[in-house]
Amino acid sequence: MRFLLLFMIGCMALVGCGNRDDVREETSTKESNASAPDLMSWADLTDRALPEPTIELTIGGGDTDVVDLWLPEGDGPHPVVLMVHGGCWQKAIADRTLMNYAAEELRQNGFAVWNVEYRGVDESGGGYPGTFADVALGADALKFFAEQYNLNTNNVIAYGHSAGGHLALWLAARSRLPAWSPLVTDNPLPINAVVNTGGLADLEASEPVTLDSCLAAIMDDLTGAPSTERENVFSDTSPAELLPFGVEQIAINGDSDHIAPPSLGKAYTAKAIAAGDLAGIIVVPDTGHVELISPGTEAFDRTIEVIKDLSGEQ
Repeated sequence: MRFLLLFMIGCMALVGCGNRDDVREETSTKESNASAPDLMSWADLTDRALPEPTIELTIGGGDTDVVDLWLPEGDGPHPVVLMVHGGCWQKAIADRTLMNYAAEELRQNGFAVWNVEYRGVDESGGGYPGTFADVALGADALKFFAEQYNLNTNNVIAYGHSAGGHLALWLAARSRLPAWSPLVTDNPLPINAVVNTGGLADLEASEPVTLDSCLAAIMDDLTGAPSTERENVFSDTSPAELLPFGVEQIAINGDSDHIAPPSLGKAYTAKAIAAGDLAGIIVVPDTGHVELISPGTEAFDRTIEVIKDLSGEQ
């Protein structure tokens, strides 16, 4: 059975849970340290030798219209993980190469990784709608390269970290965009499941909880200005506003993550279940934000397990 689960999230208190008795909250079997855990810093990850992708693909005319493709051994067809990096939606904080460590580990586990780039809110044309349009372009380009690289797009798993968790879920929710939104595109790439690690999936709920510099300071740029037609700026930018979108969603959070506290993952998961979607959450003890994308950690081991399970590649 998917996920050996230790206790349920409050389905009994939620509307719309129906018969979804396989939707649970899980914690690790590892005991949490009694004292404050020794959390990883970004340098603990980025000081490692940086793996390189198999190929960098150009998908458009903009500087950020690029995708890194990581191909596993063998002829394929290869299962695909669509990867979206975080960095508080700001290129000054991170670009797609921050995910190279995770991408290489996934590649070694038999997955093709489609690691997309996008303009941050601190770049010309970034924010609303540019950041979202870039991620959509990157995702949809997968369809046009799939045959050339023997990529199986029948069961794409989207995997995002931090701001990338928000964008990965948004990609899965595009079929629910309001018809008036400039972000609507024809035939968006179908996504079968989303793994949201340390993600800020509910923008409105995340703003007062995460670092001011990570969301509150750039919220207006990210979501755009309200208008007569678009009074609610979250209506086409926040996955929480687009529920349900009929895609399985698994959140993975660190219990000591101060950028994306597990309370955010739990609250978003509860909203998804209440709306009728299949969703669950794993909270990993003694884990912060960096561990979530760092190979060799318990959190990343769990991420690999979840992605394999969702893709049927166990």
